[in-house]
Amino acid sequence: MKRIHGFAFLLPLALAASAADNTIDRNVNQELANAGVTAAPKTTDFEFIRRVTLDLTGRIPTTERVIAFTSDSDAGKRARLIDELLASPEFADKWTMFFGDLLRNTARTDQVTRFEEGRNVFYAYIRKSIAANKPYDVMARELIAADGGNSWEQGELNWLVGGFVTGGPQQDIWDQQAVNTFETFLGVSHLNCLLCHNGAGHLDSLSLWGKNMRRTDAWGVASFFSRTAMTRERLPDQNNRYYWTVNDNAARFRNDYTLNTTTGNRPARCAGGAVPAAGERCAATAVVAPKYLNGEGPQPGETYRAALARKITGDFQFARAAVNYVWAAFFNSGIVEPVNQFDLARLDPDNPPPAPWTLQPTNARLLNALAQDFIVSGYDLRGLMREITTSDTYQLSSRYEGEWNPAWEPLFARHRPRRLWGEEIHDAIAQASNVIPSYNVRQFGPVRWAMQLPEPRGLPDGGGRVTQFLDSFLRGNREDQPRRDDGSVLQALSLMNHTFVVNRTRTANNGGPDGKEPNYVARSLAGRDDGALVDSFYLTVLSRPPAEAEKAAALEVLRKGPRQQAAENLLWVLFNKVDFIYNY
Repeated sequence: MKRIHGFAFLLPLALAASAADNTIDRNVNQELANAGVTAAPKTTDFEFIRRVTLDLTGRIPTTERVIAFTSDSDAGKRARLIDELLASPEFADKWTMFFGDLLRNTARTDQVTRFEEGRNVFYAYIRKSIAANKPYDVMARELIAADGGNSWEQGELNWLVGGFVTGGPQQDIWDQQAVNTFETFLGVSHLNCLLCHNGAGHLDSLSLWGKNMRRTDAWGVASFFSRTAMTRERLPDQNNRYYWTVNDNAARFRNDYTLNTTTGNRPARCAGGAVPAAGERCAATAVVAPKYLNGEGPQPGETYRAALARKITGDFQFARAAVNYVWAAFFNSGIVEPVNQFDLARLDPDNPPPAPWTLQPTNARLLNALAQDFIVSGYDLRGLMREITTSDTYQLSSRYEGEWNPAWEPLFARHRPRRLWGEEIHDAIAQASNVIPSYNVRQFGPVRWAMQLPEPRGLPDGGGRVTQFLDSFLRGNREDQPRRDDGSVLQALSLMNHTFVVNRTRTANNGGPDGKEPNYVARSLAGRDDGALVDSFYLTVLSRPPAEAEKAAALEVLRKGPRQQAAENLLWVLFNKVDFIYNY
């Protein structure tokens, strides 16, 4: 036990003996043993509480929670903390943002306009589903088979609206909806290629599954959308605004997926793969019935999209893709990378692909076992995250004793740090400084925390300075720019000079939720000696006490004074430390 200015800490507290027979540790440890690699030591309590709080809620832990957790000697405290975080409103905020990214919820893109009303009800649908821990397969079925008359009132309609494509025949829209379904729920993006041409000669070096698929196979998947009608219902006297209806309409589309197009966003769709001369039509018309990858179509009386939703969520690949997405969020790397480019012919360790192909997952048995656990749990997202965060593998240190070999990264022998999302950095600065902003997001309402924004594009201040600060951390736009964790000079300059950061280090600015309290620096200066002040700053901003050298340097700055300015500078320095914007 170590006591720092009245705070008692256990540095570090040994973990309770965790069951090495759990799915994750059993499979990871086996791969480590096969490779002769020793895992990193367990992370400290200070590192763990910051890591898991950021990963589960997108927020840094409060000083009080850090002190209580690190002072607790109970062996089950990590599991209790995880359950506490999983039950928090902040958990729903973080994972609504995550699934908003996955489902690409925006008010406007180049192809699709949902307007703020559609985006908002889609956000509400996602958040309500996450908060209620709705089974993931239920969510997927609701989204794929959604049917209704107003996308501004029925949130789940807005996912299919995201497949709208302009400039071509109806088949272009059905193709895009099929692409979105496969990529989002199965992690298979190569269907997009197959809807333009056969895999042979195009996907030979990219996908063993893809190279053996034909364009007709992809048309069979797209045909599940061939009875779906999406209509824009325009509102009178409202600047050409509209909402969407999404219905299965057999009367409007009497045939299945028809091969009779020579215009639009994809190559000509003609029977037998014929390519007509420019300006000519297909020689004959043919129809492709809905057919899943296993050759099965809808059951008698079953609507096409309901059938597809059943086939997608009943496919083992649905569970594999889901756990891989979530795993990547916690480990900064999927078991399959990129997470949306699964090769369905290279996933079975008991039936490996022929040379020179290799298994695609870095740990195929782990991926399949974790997917099976997810199915058995009833597609419980919280249960999956609990399984991950309580594992020894997740709780390994990011430090490694001895020389680290980069080739060991796929073994998960140590924890891989990640740079915080822009929203997480924003909220950490606001929380630590106790200067909480308030944004009035048009058509959405007041928002204090960036993690509660309904989308990243243009928010929270319509492209203003705070938007630019957030965008410097590459939060993406849910269309053509994915969220990334690269570093940049612009990020460093933003942390050093942006008014969002600098103003929050000044004692003159009020804090608290109502803007009428002293901010963190002003409150800390009263009644604390220099040593206690330094300890408090480190615990509040970095969730740990200072190292001896750090504390000595900070005390020297405070002694030189003036004390108020020195304290403001210290907070600015901590916001600019590398370990502030990284989760270790």
